Amino acid sequence: MNYRSLGRTGIKVSAYCLGSMMFGKGGNPDHDECIRMIHKSLDAGINYIDTADAYSHGESEEIVGKALKGRRDSVVIGTKVFHPMGDDPNRRGGSRSWITRAVEDSLRRLQTDYLDLYQLHRPAPDTDIEESLSVLTDLMRAGKIRAIGTSTFPAADIVEAQWVAERRGLARFRIEQQPYSILNRQIEREILPACQRYGMGVTAWSPLAKGLLTGKYRRGQEQPDSLRAKYFPKLMSDEASLDRIDMLIPLAQEAGLSLTHMALAFVVAHPAIASAIIGPRTMAQLDDLLAGTQAMVSDDMLDRIDAIVPPGVDVAPLEGSAYSPPAIVQASLRRRPPTERCF
Repeated sequence: MNYRSLGRTGIKVSAYCLGSMMFGKGGNPDHDECIRMIHKSLDAGINYIDTADAYSHGESEEIVGKALKGRRDSVVIGTKVFHPMGDDPNRRGGSRSWITRAVEDSLRRLQTDYLDLYQLHRPAPDTDIEESLSVLTDLMRAGKIRAIGTSTFPAADIVEAQWVAERRGLARFRIEQQPYSILNRQIEREILPACQRYGMGVTAWSPLAKGLLTGKYRRGQEQPDSLRAKYFPKLMSDEASLDRIDMLIPLAQEAGLSLTHMALAFVVAHPAIASAIIGPRTMAQLDDLLAGTQAMVSDDMLDRIDAIVPPGVDVAPLEGSAYSPPAIVQASLRRRPPTERCF
């Protein structure tokens, strides 16, 4: 397993990060099997585990906590806060009151007294970023968090947070998670350069484009009976994506790789990416992913991938999992009042 610097945090992480979103009732409800998967990942050299309070409503964190008994100090744990954790409107978001409570809940479920990485899972447009940075800074000073970061933030929000931290003397966001794969390359335009400029370590979520890049979903073939097809039917049948899959598979075969292994090698080849998050649901899936840890893509292969999906271009729809800013979601922010529309 290769290890990289997570931006300029000084933390070294494995090129593959074990994502635990599928651990618990949202994916694999068998705690014992999930724990075995975590142990197998650690034995294979993975030292970075990503989770979140919202994954199976805290169950994922509980599984990770049980699995790391006796091994916690050798593992980099990253968890996140933002998504609703109940019906109470104040049990979500990026406010001081919620983050203060949420971090204690995560520490309890993970059975640890500190978090290596703590991230805002999504932007909170209704909360001043200074509010979030202020409480996160306090938690770092209290020794409960080692480094702070964000997930799926637009480039403008990343830059604004850096400026606010500098002006107010607050801790800076040092890590960012973004969707990145052969089929989703839009972050190469602004987000990755911004992160590099500020020394932020980037981890890539959905490096297999939610499973499209496993090669199991093909044009003209019946879709497999899977959770992905159930939850992301539009993505898994997207014609533009399936066209690219048909072009990528022969390229991977020519290189002696599976499409899955080529896709992961592509992601970690980018100098801004510290780690690719793999999210297996079963032991068989984990075995396949771990088999590709030494896969590499040559410059010639990268050039040929660029010809199939140009740099900076998104082909596959992220279908509900990406962040859409208020200016896109709220029509009222894109339209003048009727009385002001005439010349």
